[in-house]
Amino acid sequence: MRLPIHPIMEQSFAVIDREIGEHHFSPTEYSIVRRVIHSTADFEFTQLVHFSQGAKDATTSHCAIASGIKALQQRVPIITDVGMVKQGVVGMVEKTFNNPLIAAVELAPVALPGKTRTETGLLQCFEKFPNAIFVIGNAPTALLALCSQLSTAPIQPSLVIGAPVGFISVLESKAALAQTPVPQIRVEGRKGGSAVAAAILNALLVLAWEAVD
Repeated sequence: MRLPIHPIMEQSFAVIDREIGEHHFSPTEYSIVRRVIHSTADFEFTQLVHFSQGAKDATTSHCAIASGIKALQQRVPIITDVGMVKQGVVGMVEKTFNNPLIAAVELAPVALPGKTRTETGLLQCFEKFPNAIFVIGNAPTALLALCSQLSTAPIQPSLVIGAPVGFISVLESKAALAQTPVPQIRVEGRKGGSAVAAAILNALLVLAWEAVD
């Protein structure tokens, strides 16, 4: 089942295709990277977006994209760190599988001592929905908090999209995610942000929807 594409987006994709030319991405990887570039007009993301593939002897379900598609089709919850990411994906979620969609910061009117509200809310979400898709576009503290739970958690997230932006704890949070075995789509370096995280998930939603028989 194909979703309609706005003519301006289709024209923009054509421009991106021409400017990128030959590339090393698989078709599914490229559809995600292209959507990120469409949202940012920044071609550097061709060098920054990383997709985990899992161990060589693992099943394809351990691949980040395959795991994310399966989880979306099964309507697992989607946890975003902040409301901006949630607002960036809600339209596509409603058009496709209508997964439960929660912004972690909205669950924590008061932060736990020594933590941010987003970090506090995300830990609450992980406790309740450990197999969810976690989409981090703003808060590196939330990504660090999530990563700190993964080594001992009996149930792992279906996918983590790690794309916080900024200067403080951003590189550290992405490095921590890279050290985990969880299926992940990670934006290296300081770049990222709510629009990037939303673009990655929206592209995955399109892939999942179009994969339905």
